[in-house]
Amino acid sequence: MKLQLLYHEYLNLKFNRGLPSVPFDGFEYGLLEEDGAELFFVERKDEAFVEWTYELQPRDPHYVVSPDWKPVLSAFFNHLDIYDELVLYYLLFTINTTTSIVRTHPFLSMNDFMKNYCFFQLAQLTDASGLNEEQRQQLRDFFFFFYLYAHPVNEETLNAFSFNGQDLIHTKTNILMEHYFTVYHDYYSENLDKHRDELFIAPHEIHACKDLTLELLRSIEGKSPKLIMPSEEGLDVLLQLINNVDDLIHMNAENKTTLFGIMKDFLSDNRLNPYRQHCFRMLLQNYVCYILYFKFDEIDDLVDYFKGTPVWCEAIINYIFTDAIFIQKMMRQNQIDITKYPNVIEFFNEEARRIYL
Repeated sequence: MKLQLLYHEYLNLKFNRGLPSVPFDGFEYGLLEEDGAELFFVERKDEAFVEWTYELQPRDPHYVVSPDWKPVLSAFFNHLDIYDELVLYYLLFTINTTTSIVRTHPFLSMNDFMKNYCFFQLAQLTDASGLNEEQRQQLRDFFFFFYLYAHPVNEETLNAFSFNGQDLIHTKTNILMEHYFTVYHDYYSENLDKHRDELFIAPHEIHACKDLTLELLRSIEGKSPKLIMPSEEGLDVLLQLINNVDDLIHMNAENKTTLFGIMKDFLSDNRLNPYRQHCFRMLLQNYVCYILYFKFDEIDDLVDYFKGTPVWCEAIINYIFTDAIFIQKMMRQNQIDITKYPNVIEFFNEEARRIYL
């Protein structure tokens, strides 16, 4: 399966781009009554990709006084306990729901944006030669934290995983997630008769789910070709900076007024639509994560460039500070006091002031 094709179809439906659908292996999107969309099996329109494991969710041992059962895969992972099993299930579900298109309540839209954004960035990092290895690892941990946090997951799941190089592992047991998910899918496809009351798809469909889940995982690990945001008329330069992080880093280092000019050109363009707006939000959060993350004082140059057009300056500053909470965590990590940047606070809207002051 080519994940890029699926990702383009995801964006096509999510932002109502109106492009012809492109088929991909074994799955197709179907619209839901609540105005969202899920991946369905091509041969089985009543079963969604994210739903096939619903009945396989392990019992929660936290609500049992003396849990006395073993994990389903204990024969393959003898150091796995029933608490770990539940956490690994939550991760599987989180990864699979990356494909879901949900029309969220406005108060949940930030989480939806952050999860989508972090998934895309995790796929980019391996090719970001403008960062050193330490910086890439810092951002990999940062993006994966928010990928889980924005799902959202419980605190136990949020802190259960780490990267060993590019391999995502369950920290406590050192189990490779790629190995675990492979064994998980193979077990159920080979033992379907034991689980007839819980499974409603065929072995070849479980294998299709395995292939897709592993592709999503490898993209998160940065082992697959990086994802690309599709082109749209008038967005070529902006998309170049999104799809090639090195270009953003280089442009900011060599001639940041050119970068700011691209932002200015977008704001002066009246051809707004949901996809164009999403791309601009991504560019600004890239500026946060790849520039301000390592040198927060760069924000002074941004404000100096735009302060002559206060409406645009206010728009950019508030996108940066209220579209996502990346910068909030970054400031806490680096003990940055925003009150020492009155030139920035000057352009805060009411929401930004409520959050940061």
